[in-house]
Amino acid sequence: MKISDISSISGLPEELGIDKTLAKEEQTIRIKVEKKRYGKLMTVIEGIDPKMIDVKNLTKYLKSKLACGGTFKDDKIELQGDYRKKIKKLLVGYGFNEEQIEIT
Repeated sequence: MKISDISSISGLPEELGIDKTLAKEEQTIRIKVEKKRYGKLMTVIEGIDPKMIDVKNLTKYLKSKLACGGTFKDDKIELQGDYRKKIKKLLVGYGFNEEQIEIT
């Protein structure tokens, strides 16, 4: 094991994946619904740091679970439709801290 394999955040080997768990637990996530063109609703998830978490995989996971379209742009996940009630449960199942998720 080289020194570069040691995490600067936890001090443990990176192969354990502790940093990803810690990153998920410290994120403050805001979920809101915005009205887009033609009165369409879009669920917007903000506050996830793309440097610490693989947001593309998270977006893909949410889109498959909710059977909807969506994208990740401008540090926000945008999902087509109003999924405020379902998103929190899915994010907690993905490993995020329930207390750090606020729905507006």
